[in-house]
Amino acid sequence: MVTELAINGALLERAFHLGGLKTENETVNVALREFIEKRAKEDLISLFNTVEYDEDYDWKQLRGRK
Repeated sequence: MVTELAINGALLERAFHLGGLKTENETVNVALREFIEKRAKEDLISLFNTVEYDEDYDWKQLRGRK
């Protein structure tokens, strides 16, 4: 998909050099991929300590361990 964007040139240049990538297009694609991965991880982390377990739940017993 071809999209025309107004991207901050200084940010693109810095990302391009930091990433050591071959093209600006590759730089933008890597940046988007990393952004998505980071946000997905943050969504997962936000779920920590949100599950309430039954007090009688004994995972060791269910796995056959004593």
